[in-house]
Amino acid sequence: MQWRHWALPAAPLALALLAATGCESAPDARPEPTATPSASVARVCAGPAAGPAKAPAGAVTVDPAVTGDLAAKTRNSPAHTTFWLRPGTHRLAPDRYAQVVPKEGNSYVGAPGAVLDGRKTNQYAFGGAARDVTIRHLTVQRFVAPHNEGVVNHDSADGWVIEHATIRNNSGAGLMAGARQRVRASCLRDNGQYGMNAYQASGRITGLVVEGNEITGNNKDDWERRRPGCGCTGGVKFWAVDGADVRGNWVHDNRGAGLWADTNNNDFRIEDNVLEANDGAALIYETSYNAVIRKNTIRRNNWVEGRRYADRGDTFPFATVYLSESGGEPRIRARTDRIEIYRNVLEDNWSGITLWENADRFCNSPANTSSGACTLLVKDTRRCARPAIATAPLYADCRWKTQRVEIHGNRFLLDRSVVDCTVKCGRMALLANYGTYPDWSPYQGERVAEAITREQHNRWHDNVYVGPWEFVAHDPSRVLDSGQWRSTPYEQDAGSTFRARDGG
Repeated sequence: MQWRHWALPAAPLALALLAATGCESAPDARPEPTATPSASVARVCAGPAAGPAKAPAGAVTVDPAVTGDLAAKTRNSPAHTTFWLRPGTHRLAPDRYAQVVPKEGNSYVGAPGAVLDGRKTNQYAFGGAARDVTIRHLTVQRFVAPHNEGVVNHDSADGWVIEHATIRNNSGAGLMAGARQRVRASCLRDNGQYGMNAYQASGRITGLVVEGNEITGNNKDDWERRRPGCGCTGGVKFWAVDGADVRGNWVHDNRGAGLWADTNNNDFRIEDNVLEANDGAALIYETSYNAVIRKNTIRRNNWVEGRRYADRGDTFPFATVYLSESGGEPRIRARTDRIEIYRNVLEDNWSGITLWENADRFCNSPANTSSGACTLLVKDTRRCARPAIATAPLYADCRWKTQRVEIHGNRFLLDRSVVDCTVKCGRMALLANYGTYPDWSPYQGERVAEAITREQHNRWHDNVYVGPWEFVAHDPSRVLDSGQWRSTPYEQDAGSTFRARDGG
């Protein structure tokens, strides 16, 4: 399949001097690592929980002195066997495709100091289609999965449990995901592409839980630079996941986005996370549906990517929480029928929240970067063609819509001296582009811009703003102050308070 990328706005890029943004640092420089977070955050990588010092009752013991012992004993043991890996460095056979292929219900438990090392030779650590496999207290490192592939659960089997694991310094994704997967209290660190790639080649991933993990330093191989516009990077990427709970994680210092849900995801709860110092957005929710985003601490994100676009003269409000063609849809079953963003604290990020809709991105459009995909409301993509697409119900159902988004009870704090900028770094936005493409599109002109701004029930209210915030509405050229944002015709942020910040 062709991997999709972040839908960029149609506004052209123009050359600009670095001084245009008031930023003195190099545009591609990464921010310094952040200070130690609060005690409640998941500081897993510095002190992972130790596994059992003795083999559990009935477990098969795996010897690190015997190359390939883990794979061989897995082959020779029945399903539902527990394997205990003794302290030391375990290795597979020196063949690129050598891997452990679990049987249903197998468990792999590492003793203190147990490491499975791919030696930059093996591509995959654990693969195959077996369900309900458990991996606990094990470090998996130095595997070389290809681009878009993963090291642990390479084949996206269902029901796996990954707990108290450290998955680090691998190429590709450290971890893939299947339905009902649980990833808890694990360290996903310094992997070449993703910490986890929640993608399954067939079907939709359901019931995914990502809880209490530290996800840091991923996309070490900087794939967006190697393949510009690939949209194939970040701490975690989610594809077509129907039901996910992402809670209590510390997602920080990833190159690119922290969390990125891309293409027909639905029913997410993203709560109680600390998302900080990621080069790009803390969270992207793209061409997806129905989510609750609440009680997260979001700070010092998007300093690298936001600054880079601003330095190029791009007027688009690249934000720290970015909703692209995503909204609430009551016809798609979920625990909510809207996207609700509330009780979050956003502090000293490069800009705030952008709600965006690309008028040229819809089913069968050449501008649809989710190649071959259509909305969840249209089963037969071929129906989204002229002349039928210009009439109900296809006119509404053939495009992903940013609608029914409610943003309330949040605190937005900005000190431009901390972010090191003077303009373009303190914006909230609700906008679309002018529809132009293709020539048979029924969404040409300002139709989508008018719809997202006034007709699709997107609403900010009862928030607190501290600092020099600006607001972008309808299209990138309309930059408003708080009074204009709250007045007719936009009428946003009723009940909100605004206060300048000393020194800001």
